[in-house]
Amino acid sequence: MELNGVADLPEIRPGDDIAALVADRAALEPGDVLTVASTIVSKAEGRTADLKDYPVSGRAREIADRLESVAGEEKDPRFAQAIIEESSELLIDCPFLLAETRFGHICPNAGIDRSNVPDHDLLLLPKRPTESAERIRSGLAERGLEDVAVVVTDTCGRPFRHGQTGVAIGWAGMPASRDWRGERDRDGHELGVTVQSVVDELAAAANLVTGEGDGGTPAVVVRDWDFGTHEGSDELFRSVDDDLVRQALRTWRVDG
Repeated sequence: MELNGVADLPEIRPGDDIAALVADRAALEPGDVLTVASTIVSKAEGRTADLKDYPVSGRAREIADRLESVAGEEKDPRFAQAIIEESSELLIDCPFLLAETRFGHICPNAGIDRSNVPDHDLLLLPKRPTESAERIRSGLAERGLEDVAVVVTDTCGRPFRHGQTGVAIGWAGMPASRDWRGERDRDGHELGVTVQSVVDELAAAANLVTGEGDGGTPAVVVRDWDFGTHEGSDELFRSVDDDLVRQALRTWRVDG
Protein backbone atom coordinates (compact mmCIF):
# COMPACT_ATOMS: atom_id res chain seq x y z
CA MET A 1 0.00 0.00 0.00
CA GLU A 2 1.24 3.48 -0.87
CA LEU A 3 0.15 6.84 0.53
CA ASN A 4 1.05 10.08 -1.23
CA GLY A 5 0.08 13.59 -0.28
CA VAL A 6 -1.54 15.82 -2.89
CA ALA A 7 0.96 18.64 -3.21
CA ASP A 8 0.43 22.36 -3.78
CA LEU A 9 -3.23 22.65 -2.84
CA PRO A 10 -4.08 26.33 -2.35
CA GLU A 11 -5.81 27.86 0.66
CA ILE A 12 -9.39 26.69 0.24
CA ARG A 13 -12.15 29.28 -0.01
CA PRO A 14 -15.96 28.96 0.05
CA GLY A 15 -17.23 27.48 -3.21
CA ASP A 16 -13.93 25.92 -4.23
CA ASP A 17 -14.22 22.61 -6.09
CA ILE A 18 -12.08 20.14 -4.14
CA ALA A 19 -12.51 17.42 -6.78
CA ALA A 20 -11.18 19.73 -9.49
CA LEU A 21 -8.28 20.96 -7.35
CA VAL A 22 -7.21 17.40 -6.54
CA ALA A 23 -7.72 16.13 -10.10
CA ASP A 24 -5.40 18.86 -11.39
CA ARG A 25 -2.63 17.80 -9.00
CA ALA A 26 -2.89 14.02 -8.58
CA ALA A 27 -2.83 11.21 -11.15
CA LEU A 28 -5.67 9.21 -9.63
CA GLU A 29 -6.30 5.64 -10.72
CA PRO A 30 -9.26 3.25 -10.38
CA GLY A 31 -9.19 1.62 -6.95
CA ASP A 32 -7.50 4.57 -5.25
CA VAL A 33 -8.86 6.00 -2.02
CA LEU A 34 -8.70 9.78 -1.63
CA THR A 35 -8.69 10.99 1.96
CA VAL A 36 -9.61 14.63 2.47
CA ALA A 37 -9.23 16.53 5.73
CA SER A 38 -12.49 17.91 7.06
CA THR A 39 -10.85 21.32 7.41
CA ILE A 40 -10.75 21.93 3.65
CA VAL A 41 -14.18 20.37 3.13
CA SER A 42 -15.59 22.78 5.72
CA LYS A 43 -13.83 25.75 4.16
CA ALA A 44 -15.15 24.87 0.69
CA GLU A 45 -18.66 24.53 2.13
CA GLY A 46 -18.46 27.87 3.96
CA ARG A 47 -18.60 26.30 7.42
CA THR A 48 -16.86 29.19 9.15
CA ALA A 49 -18.33 31.31 11.91
CA ASP A 50 -17.53 34.10 14.34
CA LEU A 51 -18.20 34.10 18.07
CA LYS A 52 -20.37 37.19 17.68
CA ASP A 53 -22.80 35.06 15.65
CA TYR A 54 -23.86 33.17 18.79
CA PRO A 55 -26.23 34.89 21.22
CA VAL A 56 -25.53 33.32 24.59
CA SER A 57 -28.24 31.17 26.18
CA GLY A 58 -28.61 30.54 29.88
CA ARG A 59 -27.25 27.04 29.47
CA ALA A 60 -24.15 28.22 27.63
CA ARG A 61 -23.43 30.79 30.34
CA GLU A 62 -23.91 28.17 33.04
CA ILE A 63 -21.53 25.76 31.25
CA ALA A 64 -18.89 28.47 30.75
CA ASP A 65 -19.11 29.54 34.41
CA ARG A 66 -18.69 25.95 35.60
CA LEU A 67 -15.75 25.30 33.29
CA GLU A 68 -14.21 28.55 34.50
CA SER A 69 -14.49 27.49 38.14
CA VAL A 70 -12.88 24.12 37.43
CA ALA A 71 -10.13 25.33 35.05
CA GLY A 72 -9.35 28.57 36.86
CA GLU A 73 -9.34 30.53 33.61
CA GLU A 74 -11.88 32.55 31.68
CA LYS A 75 -14.17 30.64 29.30
CA ASP A 76 -16.15 32.30 26.51
CA PRO A 77 -19.85 31.39 26.76
CA ARG A 78 -20.23 32.11 23.03
CA PHE A 79 -17.97 29.15 22.29
CA ALA A 80 -20.12 26.98 24.54
CA GLN A 81 -23.16 28.22 22.61
CA ALA A 82 -21.57 27.28 19.29
CA ILE A 83 -20.94 23.77 20.59
CA ILE A 84 -24.54 23.45 21.79
CA GLU A 85 -25.85 24.50 18.39
CA GLU A 86 -23.61 22.01 16.54
CA SER A 87 -24.59 19.12 18.82
CA SER A 88 -27.49 16.72 19.14
CA GLU A 89 -26.37 15.86 22.70
CA LEU A 90 -23.77 16.96 25.24
CA LEU A 91 -22.50 13.83 26.95
CA ILE A 92 -20.10 15.71 29.24
CA ASP A 93 -20.24 19.42 30.05
CA CYS A 94 -17.39 19.49 32.59
CA PRO A 95 -14.35 19.46 32.79
CA PHE A 96 -14.67 19.70 28.98
CA LEU A 97 -17.47 19.44 26.45
CA LEU A 98 -17.94 16.04 24.82
CA ALA A 99 -20.63 16.26 22.17
CA GLU A 100 -22.43 14.14 19.64
CA THR A 101 -22.56 15.99 16.34
CA ARG A 102 -25.75 16.05 14.33
CA PHE A 103 -24.35 13.37 12.01
CA GLY A 104 -23.45 11.00 14.87
CA HIS A 105 -19.75 11.58 15.55
CA ILE A 106 -18.79 11.96 19.23
CA CYS A 107 -15.86 14.28 19.92
CA PRO A 108 -14.76 17.19 22.11
CA ASN A 109 -16.30 20.58 21.33
CA ALA A 110 -18.45 19.10 18.52
CA GLY A 111 -15.29 19.10 16.41
CA ILE A 112 -15.18 22.92 16.23
CA ASP A 113 -11.69 24.12 15.32
CA ARG A 114 -10.24 27.44 16.44
CA SER A 115 -7.11 27.08 14.30
CA ASN A 116 -6.55 26.88 10.53
CA VAL A 117 -9.33 29.40 9.96
CA PRO A 118 -8.10 32.75 8.60
CA ASP A 119 -10.53 35.68 8.79
CA HIS A 120 -12.93 33.90 11.19
CA ASP A 121 -13.02 32.65 14.78
CA LEU A 122 -14.36 29.14 14.24
CA LEU A 123 -14.29 26.32 11.70
CA LEU A 124 -17.24 23.94 12.04
CA LEU A 125 -17.29 20.35 10.83
CA PRO A 126 -19.14 19.67 7.57
CA LYS A 127 -22.88 19.35 8.17
CA ARG A 128 -23.16 15.97 6.47
CA PRO A 129 -19.65 14.63 5.75
CA THR A 130 -20.78 11.52 3.88
CA GLU A 131 -22.72 13.71 1.45
CA SER A 132 -19.56 15.84 1.13
CA ALA A 133 -17.58 12.70 0.26
CA GLU A 134 -20.21 11.72 -2.31
CA ARG A 135 -20.00 15.14 -3.96
CA ILE A 136 -16.21 14.97 -4.21
CA ARG A 137 -16.41 11.44 -5.63
CA SER A 138 -19.02 12.54 -8.19
CA GLY A 139 -16.84 15.50 -9.14
CA LEU A 140 -13.91 13.17 -9.78
CA ALA A 141 -16.11 10.86 -11.87
CA GLU A 142 -17.22 13.82 -14.00
CA ARG A 143 -13.55 14.32 -14.85
CA GLY A 144 -13.15 10.70 -15.94
CA LEU A 145 -11.67 9.55 -12.62
CA GLU A 146 -13.97 6.60 -11.98
CA ASP A 147 -13.91 4.12 -9.12
CA VAL A 148 -12.13 6.37 -6.63
CA ALA A 149 -13.41 6.12 -3.06
CA VAL A 150 -13.38 9.23 -0.85
CA VAL A 151 -12.97 9.43 2.93
CA VAL A 152 -13.44 12.70 4.85
CA THR A 153 -11.17 12.67 7.90
CA ASP A 154 -10.75 14.46 11.19
CA THR A 155 -8.39 14.06 14.13
CA CYS A 156 -9.78 12.98 17.46
CA GLY A 157 -8.59 11.82 20.86
CA ARG A 158 -9.42 8.36 22.20
CA PRO A 159 -10.60 7.14 25.60
CA PHE A 160 -7.90 5.51 27.74
CA ARG A 161 -5.04 6.72 25.50
CA HIS A 162 -3.02 9.90 25.07
CA GLY A 163 -2.78 11.64 21.72
CA GLN A 164 -4.96 12.09 18.67
CA THR A 165 -5.37 9.96 15.57
CA GLY A 166 -7.10 10.30 12.23
CA VAL A 167 -10.69 9.08 12.04
CA ALA A 168 -13.27 8.95 9.28
CA ILE A 169 -16.38 11.11 9.58
CA GLY A 170 -17.71 10.60 6.03
CA TRP A 171 -17.07 8.21 3.18
CA ALA A 172 -18.27 7.27 -0.31
CA GLY A 173 -17.45 4.53 -2.80
CA MET A 174 -16.60 1.90 -0.19
CA PRO A 175 -18.13 0.40 2.95
CA ALA A 176 -17.08 1.77 6.33
CA SER A 177 -16.08 -1.65 7.63
CA ARG A 178 -15.32 -5.16 6.51
CA ASP A 179 -16.83 -8.09 8.34
CA TRP A 180 -14.58 -11.03 9.23
CA ARG A 181 -17.27 -12.91 11.16
CA GLY A 182 -17.68 -16.46 9.96
CA GLU A 183 -14.18 -16.58 8.50
CA ARG A 184 -11.35 -18.61 10.03
CA ASP A 185 -8.16 -17.58 11.81
CA ARG A 186 -4.80 -19.29 11.27
CA ASP A 187 -5.71 -22.04 13.73
CA GLY A 188 -9.04 -22.74 12.06
CA HIS A 189 -11.17 -21.05 14.72
CA GLU A 190 -14.24 -19.23 13.45
CA LEU A 191 -14.19 -15.46 14.00
CA GLY A 192 -17.28 -14.35 15.87
CA VAL A 193 -16.97 -10.63 16.59
CA THR A 194 -14.32 -9.02 14.34
CA VAL A 195 -15.65 -6.14 12.24
CA GLN A 196 -12.77 -3.99 11.00
CA SER A 197 -13.35 -0.25 10.66
CA VAL A 198 -11.36 0.22 7.48
CA VAL A 199 -12.32 3.85 6.90
CA ASP A 200 -10.89 4.75 10.32
CA GLU A 201 -7.74 2.76 9.64
CA LEU A 202 -7.23 4.47 6.28
CA ALA A 203 -7.86 7.85 7.91
CA ALA A 204 -5.26 7.11 10.59
CA ALA A 205 -2.71 5.95 8.00
CA ALA A 206 -3.34 9.03 5.89
CA ASN A 207 -2.88 11.27 8.92
CA LEU A 208 0.76 10.18 9.09
CA VAL A 209 1.18 11.81 5.68
CA THR A 210 -1.22 14.68 6.26
CA GLY A 211 0.60 15.85 9.38
CA GLU A 212 -0.36 18.71 11.63
CA GLY A 213 0.49 22.40 11.84
CA ASP A 214 1.49 24.73 9.04
CA GLY A 215 3.21 21.99 7.01
CA GLY A 216 0.09 19.89 6.69
CA THR A 217 -1.10 18.30 3.45
CA PRO A 218 -4.92 18.03 3.58
CA ALA A 219 -5.44 15.37 0.88
CA VAL A 220 -3.78 11.98 0.53
CA VAL A 221 -4.05 9.30 -2.17
CA VAL A 222 -4.04 5.70 -0.90
CA ARG A 223 -3.04 3.19 -3.59
CA ASP A 224 -2.80 -0.61 -3.80
CA TRP A 225 -5.14 -1.19 -0.90
CA ASP A 226 -7.83 -3.82 -1.47
CA PHE A 227 -11.07 -4.23 0.49
CA GLY A 228 -11.16 -7.90 -0.47
CA THR A 229 -14.18 -10.17 -0.81
CA HIS A 230 -15.52 -9.60 2.70
CA GLU A 231 -19.01 -8.47 3.55
CA GLY A 232 -19.18 -4.72 4.15
CA SER A 233 -21.20 -2.39 6.34
CA ASP A 234 -21.75 1.33 6.64
CA GLU A 235 -22.40 1.15 10.38
CA LEU A 236 -19.65 3.25 11.94
CA PHE A 237 -21.28 5.16 14.79
CA ARG A 238 -22.79 3.05 17.55
CA SER A 239 -26.48 3.47 18.35
CA VAL A 240 -27.36 4.69 21.84
CA ASP A 241 -28.82 1.30 22.77
CA ASP A 242 -25.58 -0.42 21.75
CA ASP A 243 -23.21 2.05 23.42
CA LEU A 244 -22.60 1.23 27.09
CA VAL A 245 -20.00 3.99 27.45
CA ARG A 246 -22.41 6.66 26.26
CA GLN A 247 -25.10 5.37 28.60
CA ALA A 248 -22.67 5.59 31.52
CA LEU A 249 -21.53 9.10 30.59
CA ARG A 250 -25.12 10.34 30.66
CA THR A 251 -25.17 9.76 34.43
CA TRP A 252 -21.58 10.82 35.22
CA ARG A 253 -20.90 14.24 36.73
CA VAL A 254 -17.86 16.10 38.01
CA ASP A 255 -18.17 17.24 41.63
CA GLY A 256 -17.81 20.91 42.27
